[in-house]
Amino acid sequence: MKKVNWGASGQKVPAIAVGCMRMKEVTLEQAARLVDTAMEKGVNFFDHADIYGGGECEAIFARAVKMCGLRREDMFIQSKCGIVPGKMYDFSKEHILASVDGSLKRLETDYLDALLLHRPDTLCEPEEVAEAFDVLERSGKVRYFGVSNHTPMEIELLKKCVKQPITANQMQFGAAHASMVRGGMEANMMTEGAVDRDGGILNYCRVHDITLQAWSPFQYGMFEGVFLNSEKFETLNQKICEIAEKYNVTDTAVAVAWILRHPAGMQVLSGTMTLSRFEEICGASRICLTREEWYEIYLAAGNILP
Repeated sequence: MKKVNWGASGQKVPAIAVGCMRMKEVTLEQAARLVDTAMEKGVNFFDHADIYGGGECEAIFARAVKMCGLRREDMFIQSKCGIVPGKMYDFSKEHILASVDGSLKRLETDYLDALLLHRPDTLCEPEEVAEAFDVLERSGKVRYFGVSNHTPMEIELLKKCVKQPITANQMQFGAAHASMVRGGMEANMMTEGAVDRDGGILNYCRVHDITLQAWSPFQYGMFEGVFLNSEKFETLNQKICEIAEKYNVTDTAVAVAWILRHPAGMQVLSGTMTLSRFEEICGASRICLTREEWYEIYLAAGNILP
């Protein structure tokens, strides 16, 4: 399995991570098979959030790990907090500490390898976040810290008080959701793609050694659907299938390889609970698209090169 840098920590993590948001939708046996297969393939990174399945996804994962007889120290477990579904975002010290304790209990572990703040809280007081992070670090409950869906200035606001490095940032990215790269290539133009939607987060993360984690890599829009095999993306799918045939992999693998080809060294979050599809996703680490192939896919998705 291909490895990428984990922020500026000097540690390497697999380029593919198992996203556990849908773990509640499968049986315990299916979850265990997925976890066991992931570990066999060198994918020992598991992404959670306190709200996934109302917390049940973390609990199911813990039971699956126990069923497989896996060792905690062999896994990298990440969780997120800050969303109170349908009500608010909450980065208060009290909420962060309570959320971590809840995740640790459900995951049946003493520590998280990483904790991410899940979507920006506009009422965030960085002093409170800093206090919470200090408590979690001193107690050994969290080893690394990061964010999700944050812009550069939102990260800078946190860094005003937070002393721990911001190691990762989760952003939606894929061939049909490529605004992170499109905005830069269409800069200073009057095109729709020139709109700055994230404050230049891609290059900011590269400059500051923050690992970008690409979530929903097959989706377009905001959960509008999957672009693979969609009639809305006929040209894109034709190009992806053409390249897949060349490398003797599936279209799923090529779609992921497109993300991994970017020199930012992104990590792709796989959200599937289907074992065969997960294995296809892992196949992306075996190929490296050429520069020409990367741009062919980019153009086939409807983007332009000025």
